[in-house]
Order: sequence, then structure tokens, then C-alpha cells
Amino acid sequence: MNPVLARFPKQRPPLSPAIQAIYARQYASNRQGDTAAASLAQRVESWLHRQVAADVAGGRGADAVTLELGAGTLNQLPWEPAVRTYDIVEPLGFLYESSPALSRVRHVFGDIEQVPEQHRYDRITSVATLEHVCDLPRLAARCGLLLARGGVFRASVPSEGTWLWTLGWKLTTGLEFRLRHGLDYGELMRHEHVNTADEIEAVLDHCFGKVRCRVFGLSRAHSLYRYYECREPRLDCCRALVAS
Repeated sequence: MNPVLARFPKQRPPLSPAIQAIYARQYASNRQGDTAAASLAQRVESWLHRQVAADVAGGRGADAVTLELGAGTLNQLPWEPAVRTYDIVEPLGFLYESSPALSRVRHVFGDIEQVPEQHRYDRITSVATLEHVCDLPRLAARCGLLLARGGVFRASVPSEGTWLWTLGWKLTTGLEFRLRHGLDYGELMRHEHVNTADEIEAVLDHCFGKVRCRVFGLSRAHSLYRYYECREPRLDCCRALVAS
């Protein structure tokens, strides 16, 4: 077996009671950019959104049937104004239920396992989500099986596991969290980011025949973010992972 795949499914490290008490509020605040550090992070993270939406920018891709994984507050939709058929996977309803963009969403699924097997998508997208998924190989395999012929999986992720990414959050969100709550943001990050960027790439390489990577930085090891464009799913591999 692929040695990286053998690490899955993972167990999410538990949170201390102090962080559990503020978890939902902190999660929503971070997604919405309510604090100075979160707002700054969102501006930098615009690179993630632009990369994923590049194929439908400028009014293109209106007919592309799209499924977004981990849609959160629906903050990817403004980057894709022309796309008409848009489904989402998002387990946390409180993130999107009050969003005015919800009217643009055709189907809402709480888990990718709820997406009917007969559905096919021209695009499956993900912005800063794959690092959170405990059973990433199964998710990637399901994406491969749900793609239409010629479809593409477009995913952007933080460069988790690299020194630049770690330094970046420690000096911004981590510092603000410490000053505001007196708590270690690293505990929250270890709970949330269960996968490194290298692990994500290894899983995508296993499930797709063509994987192209672009970085926001100098190289994979010296970057803040990565973008992956994945085509030609290895259907036998995907079926085996889903069946296991």
C-alpha cells in the first residue's frame, strides 16, 4: 500500500475545554474575517479563490456543473458569478444558512457520501478544505468518481507542514488569538489541519492521472499556499478506496 495512504483515516486531536467553549464562535469569526488578523488573512487568501475560479473567470463556464467541497460561508461564489448550477458539501449549516448567496445553490449536502452516485460534475472545487479531512483518500476517490468525462478537480490549500506557513499563522492569527483569549492557537490548528500539503499532494497523485501544482511562493517548501488541478481520475484506484 502507498505509505501515505496507510496513515488514513486519521483521528482528530481533541480540544481542551477552554477552546471547546469558544470553538464555534472562533470558527465563524475566522471564516467571516471579523478580526484584524482574520481580515488580513482573507485578503491574502484571495489567491486561493482566484486560482480555483480561474477557469470560469470573465463570464466563462456558465454551463459548468459545479460541486464545492467545504463551502463554508459561500465565499467562493462571488468569484464565480457566471456559474449557474452549483451544489455544495458543507456539514456546518450555521456557516451558510444566513448567506444571501444561498439562493444560487441548487443542492446542499452535509457530506460527500450524500451526493447521489449518478450525479456528474464538470468541476469539483475546494478552497482551504482538504487539510481538514480525516479520511482524505476516500474523499478524493469520491471526487474522481463524481467527475464527468473531461472534468476537473480544482483545489487550493495552505502549505501546511512548511516553515513559511507556520511562521505566517503564528505571527498573525496565532498572536491575535493568544492576546484575545490567552490560549494556544497551535492547539486549534492541530485539531483542524490534520493533513500536510505534501500528504494532500500524495493522495491526489494516487487518485488522478494528471495533477498540476502551482504555488504562492518560491517552491512547495517555501510557500504559503498551493493550488492543484487534477484530471483523469484513476477509476480503479478510486473504486477500490471507496469500497474499502
